[in-house]
Formats: sequence, C-alpha cells, structure tokens
Amino acid sequence: MFLPSVQFLIPTFTDLAHCSCCSRSNDLDEDLHQRIATEMNLSETAFIKKLHPTDDFTKSSRFGLRWFTPANEVPLCGHATLASAAVLFHIKKNPNSVLTFVTLSGELKTRQEKDRIVLDLPLYSTYPQELQEVEELIKAATGDMIVQDVRYSPDTKNLLVRLSDAYERSVLEELQVGAQRFLSAEKTGKVKGLILTLKGKPNGKDKGHDFYSRYFAPWYGVLEDPVTGSAHAVLSSYWSEQLGKKEMLAFQCSRRGGELKISLRDNGRVEIAGQFAIVLKGNLTL
Repeated sequence: MFLPSVQFLIPTFTDLAHCSCCSRSNDLDEDLHQRIATEMNLSETAFIKKLHPTDDFTKSSRFGLRWFTPANEVPLCGHATLASAAVLFHIKKNPNSVLTFVTLSGELKTRQEKDRIVLDLPLYSTYPQELQEVEELIKAATGDMIVQDVRYSPDTKNLLVRLSDAYERSVLEELQVGAQRFLSAEKTGKVKGLILTLKGKPNGKDKGHDFYSRYFAPWYGVLEDPVTGSAHAVLSSYWSEQLGKKEMLAFQCSRRGGELKISLRDNGRVEIAGQFAIVLKGNLTL
C-alpha cells in the first residue's frame, strides 16, 4: 500500500521535541498505527484522520487525532498535537484560524500566534500523595535528593515530585535518571508517568522561568520525553496554585530542552504555546 502525503516533522517548544506526524491515517489498518509508531521509535507519532469522507486537509477545520508511543496508544500528547497543527497550517496551507482535533481527551483546539502554535488543553488537578506508597519509586528517581512535595494526578496517572527549592536548575538538568528502574520500583500500579519539578527563580539569570521539570514514562516505552505538553497540563495546575499566578513561563530540562508559555483560563483549561520546526517530509510505502 502506498500512502501519499504522509508528513513527518519534529516540532518544538522553543527547542526540539521528538515527534512524527502522519496525515493519511484513514487509509491505515488499525494495527498499522502501532506498527508505524514502533518503527518510528520516537516519543509519540501522531495520526491525523478525516472525520468525514468529504473533509479536506487543506480546507476543513475539524479532524480526528490519535497518538502512539513505541509501545501503545496514549490519551493525550501536547507536542504531537502541535506537530499535527503545524502540518495542517504550514504544509497543507490550511487557512482556518482555529483547528479542532477530536481525541481521546475530548476536543482540543489549536491556533497560530505569531511564530508559535497555541494548544488548548485540559487542566488536570493534583492531590497529596502518601509518601510511603511511592517511596521506592521516588528513591529510584531522585536518590538522596531532598523532596519538598509529592502529588498525584488521577486523571493522567502522573506522579509529581517537587524537589527542594534550595536546588538550582543545573541540579535537575544534571540528575542521572535510570527510568527503566521505575518499572520494578512502582508498586501501586497506578503510576504511568513521573514528573520531577523545581521552582524557578524568576528574578535570576535564567530568563525568568517560573518552574522547571523533567518527564519520564517508561510504562509507555518513553524513558524521557524531551518536552511534554500533557505533563504541563498537570504542572500548570500545581504551580498556579503554589505561585498564585495564571501566566507562567516554564522550561523542561531534558537534554534537548524546551520553553513553554502557559496561560490558565477560567474555564478549567490551559493554553500552552510553543514553536516548531519541520525537519523532514516524506512518503511512507507499506
């Protein structure tokens, strides 16, 4: 089977994040979605599909969207949504001001704003987590570092671990994390992603970032994700509460790293803006 106009791109939240995007998933057998994502071996592969036979990638404003890691399908991925919007806006030259994606997490809207694409994502709350239940997992992630707070997001199954405010950004960046160990260290069965986060120093030299983070999801076959929109749907809720702010600037401290501009809305959602770069286009023959 030959699939024309399959687009691959690596989008960015200021810096590079792994993702590829396929724009003809209506033509794919169900199992091929996972097989392609496994072969791509990136954090996520996004598949855009037409909702109706008469839809047109160059004109329509609503599409279906699915995301797959190398291991399985996931309910939400921010940077792969940005990738999909970038393909439609900049490759397909779609003129609509807003594009809506129908996903496992409901309808997600995207729009262009200068050199960024803005994602409209759900905002996920966190709740205090009993330390003893996840102590071994936290130890595997942080070693002997001082942990200031531990929260759990039941909607996303993410564990949020806040390191001591005494640490600098460089400590989080240089932390050696063997995420594969998390699989045996996690005993509750409820954690599918681990967020390490650190309060920023807005008046310091690091561009005034309000908070920093790193994200690990070996349960989904992703040891560390470079930049994670879905994790920031959790982080935005937590840090807005901690800092008393609705407008924030965040930085994810992976090896590649990336900056995210965050704006909490009054309707229980969050807008996250990031940049992108299209580095590869091609056709996929199966």
